[in-house]
Amino acid sequence: MAQELKTTDRQVISKPDGGERTRSRPVFVPRADIYETQDNVVLLVDMPGVASDGVDITLEKRTLAIRGYAVDQQPENYRQVYPEHSAGDYERVFTLSEDIDRDGIEASQNGVLRLVLPKAAPEKARKIQLKMA
Repeated sequence: MAQELKTTDRQVISKPDGGERTRSRPVFVPRADIYETQDNVVLLVDMPGVASDGVDITLEKRTLAIRGYAVDQQPENYRQVYPEHSAGDYERVFTLSEDIDRDGIEASQNGVLRLVLPKAAPEKARKIQLKMA
């Protein structure tokens, strides 16, 4: 199941409608861990500096797009000596399996974005009655 969740990694992001980005900031592909339980597929997406109100998650057909807009945080009266993080935004796109219950997806954030994608219940076999004409 989890191996059926495909990722699309790109460094240069354009808008889905083919337009250009309006923000002049770099866009990073955030690292993600994918776990599978008996009932769910869980995504953990690392987007440092992104507050809860800066997260945008959309699901269109089978495409799950995660975007994070980070706020520049430069403390006053400090001079940066050694930077390891660059200011920018985040975007990651996943193609979901047909076996995901789209209506049951839940998202939360506590330092790391956590998406729980419940597996759809398997279709039960049913008998189809023949109608007399």
